[in-house]
Amino acid sequence: MDRLAGAEPATGPARSASHALLPRSLRACLGPVAAFAALVVVVLGVRYAGHSEPGGVDRWLVRPTADSVQGPWRHVALALDFLGEPAGSVLVIVAAVAGCLLLRRPRAAVFVAVGSGLTVGTTTLLKHVVGRTIHGPGNLSYPSGHTAFFTALALMAALLAAGRLGLGRTAGLSLVLAAALVAGATMGWAEVGLGAHYPTDALGGWCTALVVTPVSAWLVDRTADRSAARRPGTAL
Repeated sequence: MDRLAGAEPATGPARSASHALLPRSLRACLGPVAAFAALVVVVLGVRYAGHSEPGGVDRWLVRPTADSVQGPWRHVALALDFLGEPAGSVLVIVAAVAGCLLLRRPRAAVFVAVGSGLTVGTTTLLKHVVGRTIHGPGNLSYPSGHTAFFTALALMAALLAAGRLGLGRTAGLSLVLAAALVAGATMGWAEVGLGAHYPTDALGGWCTALVVTPVSAWLVDRTADRSAARRPGTAL
């Protein structure tokens, strides 16, 4: 008797597609978004290179160094700030990677580790290239690493959810952008309110995550798919 259609487990390209971190429906959409975000990062970086004072946009939005978050909200801001510090970010990454492995999603675990690492590395490099400071020499501020890291986490979670749920282009892109906006605005509020960054630093960090995260997903997908092609049955 012939085997029923779909009875055999997916292998090769079909299996790789089912594990893709960057859903096919979102690839064409996120490309222009990442390109525009990269342009914003470059423009702001050139505009504020070597500066040590808030720009006109920063002054218009808020007094960036006023440490304006007080009362109970200050505890919220400090808790968010901790998540972007080395100790807090390591805890978050370890927990996320462990969760992916428990769910038997090794490719997602690699994505979290690689995406987080590239985001932190990119913001650190840009800080030294741009040289913008806050509260005196040595306190490099552009782009905000905290905002970039928190936004990247939200983007990774949204991409994984969009793929898992099989969302189409419109729904998937809406989920990804909404997650990025909420995460970036939340951490940006904390960093600016605590006087750790200028508003344009937060915008630069947000845009950095919009560039690095889709690229990280593409790189992990490409590497895993090539590995699977060489060794059938071992796809992540």
